[in-house]
Amino acid sequence: MANATNVRVRFCPSPTGNPHVGLVRTALFNWAFARHNEGALVFRIEDTDAARDSEESYEQLLDSMRWLGFDWDEGPEVGGPHEPYRQSQRMDIYQDVAAKLIDGGYAYPCYCTTEELDTRREAARAAGKPSGYDGHCRDLTAEQKQAYEAEGRSHIVRFRMPDEATTFTDLVRGEITVQAENVTDYGIVRANGAPLYTLVNPVDDALMEITHVLRGEDLLSSTPRQIALYKALIELGIAKTTPEFGHLPYVMGEGNKKLSKRDPQASLNLYRERGFLPEGLLNYLSLLGWSFSADQDVFSISDMVARFDLADVNANPARFDLKKAEAINADHIRMLDVKTFAAACEPWLKAPHANWAPEAFDQAAWEAIAPHAQTRIKVLSEITENVDFLFLEAPVEDEASWTKAMGKGDPAALLTTARAKLDAADWTSPESLKEAVLAAGEEHGLKLGKAQAPVRVAVTGRTVGLPLFESLEILGKERSLTRIDAALAKLAA
Repeated sequence: MANATNVRVRFCPSPTGNPHVGLVRTALFNWAFARHNEGALVFRIEDTDAARDSEESYEQLLDSMRWLGFDWDEGPEVGGPHEPYRQSQRMDIYQDVAAKLIDGGYAYPCYCTTEELDTRREAARAAGKPSGYDGHCRDLTAEQKQAYEAEGRSHIVRFRMPDEATTFTDLVRGEITVQAENVTDYGIVRANGAPLYTLVNPVDDALMEITHVLRGEDLLSSTPRQIALYKALIELGIAKTTPEFGHLPYVMGEGNKKLSKRDPQASLNLYRERGFLPEGLLNYLSLLGWSFSADQDVFSISDMVARFDLADVNANPARFDLKKAEAINADHIRMLDVKTFAAACEPWLKAPHANWAPEAFDQAAWEAIAPHAQTRIKVLSEITENVDFLFLEAPVEDEASWTKAMGKGDPAALLTTARAKLDAADWTSPESLKEAVLAAGEEHGLKLGKAQAPVRVAVTGRTVGLPLFESLEILGKERSLTRIDAALAKLAA
């Protein structure tokens, strides 16, 4: 096994569809491990499935990596000593290695048809025996091979697994032993000559001198196969060493089922579109199987890198909790300086997110309200409905809010009193505006909370939002009183 020096890890996604948060968690752990150990991260693209891979998904992968803040030492756009880093451009390499494995006796052609394999598997199951490949073509003579060829049969290439058990130490799960009958000879090249994942991934890891393979738990069962293949590659002089393996816990979704690409909350794009900060999302994803400390869930990514240790990765499945992800993202939003926060929100203050005309946007009003908004939103996209009252001609008509605030008591009388007191108040002081509404409430036997609700809905259109009196001050006296007048007219109607 590899030692801990000169760490080289890889992140090797397939460009199919939108990036998945489980994939991001794997990338994060590899990146953090490389950076913590002052090692190298190799970014490799597994694009050998022409039917599913797309150039659009490839570009989206690169864009996502950049958005998340991951840098890589070798790979697309960076280059490196092991180019190319797209598997679709490495087919000659795989064909050459497959030929050497066959010549060396480590692999062999298998002429079994799908029907024959199924029949023998069913028979094995009926007899209570393992139903993996039974080695039928393992030791064919030259004459038997010629006979199959004469029949017009095609063949795949299978790797010859050793007859003894495989034992390895998983960096997350400890020592694991797999008996030989549970890992039978497996395919490495399709009948059409195309190399399979089972060949290309270990070959690339070997040629790129990867020292640690950190990947999802779903790939644990393939590890004995890969260890045997590495041994063959070392004996053939293709590989220098066998990497160490660490299998990361499943990320679970609703109903304690593994989070799949089909789950709505699995898509990375969803979190970008909702306005998660990269730091907030990565902070949360790092907690899916790893712990910073017993009493701290919120931290910077640089602090994570400084502390990241595979010994702290938990083997148990981790459940994705959207509410906790939002709460951690909210903490990261509050950690920004106000100017950075204001700049981060700007995409949501413009079309297509904003429902006001571009010329209605008031930069000074936005900068004034930003510090108050920063403490109240969980994701950046929430800023739009929180501040729209500043830039719209009239507040958004929200009948549910209107009914809730105006449906009890005598809101018209309260608003009339509040308007008079606000008209006489000092509009350069939120405290003066608060005192005006408080005094209006007292005249009608209402505490501040109930007194300010009709004023808030009249001015902002909603029952909840940013601090009311600071909002009134920023909106201004004329516009605020005009909106109260409009509410009074609606009540009268």
